[in-house]
Amino acid sequence: MWTPISLKELEEWLSRGELKLEGALLNFWKLIKIQPQKWQETSYGDEGGGFWVVAIFGNSVIFYNDIEDGFNISSYETYGRISEYACEQSELNWILERLYNEVKLDK
Repeated sequence: MWTPISLKELEEWLSRGELKLEGALLNFWKLIKIQPQKWQETSYGDEGGGFWVVAIFGNSVIFYNDIEDGFNISSYETYGRISEYACEQSELNWILERLYNEVKLDK
């Protein structure tokens, strides 16, 4: 039976992910990370009380999908509510690099 990830377990995932960051990517992470917060997501998140959002950049969030065991990017319109369900099984450094590269391409 599935159970939602605890904050302590999430913090362990984040610590392992941060060890893989360096240079510009580490600086970007330090700018956008937040204290993890549970945000609502109505497609699949209700059962676990939402998903943990770990970073905010513009109208995008990085959240941990504990159903699929991976970090994801989603947009949001209302603070506290993830707009789009995503189910990638990405490590923090991979998903952070993807968001960082999207930002660089927008310049």
